[in-house]
Amino acid sequence: MIWNEAIQHVSLSVTNLQAAKHFYENVLCLTEIDRPPFDSEGVWYGIGNQQLHLLVDENSQTLRKQHNLVSTEGHLALRMADYKAAVEWLTKHHIEFREDVNGVSGFDQIFLNDPDGNLIELNVEQNKQKEG
Repeated sequence: MIWNEAIQHVSLSVTNLQAAKHFYENVLCLTEIDRPPFDSEGVWYGIGNQQLHLLVDENSQTLRKQHNLVSTEGHLALRMADYKAAVEWLTKHHIEFREDVNGVSGFDQIFLNDPDGNLIELNVEQNKQKEG
């Protein structure tokens, strides 16, 4: 059996669905997709051929107790097209973030938290022009 064909989806726990939807739709600009009528609250987003599933669970063991902007904790990474535009967009929306440019990863990175402290990385290859 082969389990490494592709990542189909990533699930993140959230505590407030409306706050999460506002962040993922209006800050990260993700598009909601259909979700089966589960007995639990949640929302699904399409990202390329993959999906992000947000699941409401106030007692989730995966919720971070501290909301530090560090690269060493588990996180969701999204590829961005324009570094400068991303910085301007996040600043305009009053989102706290940390930049890591010219690092050893080969990516220029921006780290931020969603309303529940889920760590998110936005990245672009270092050789991509940052001027937009």
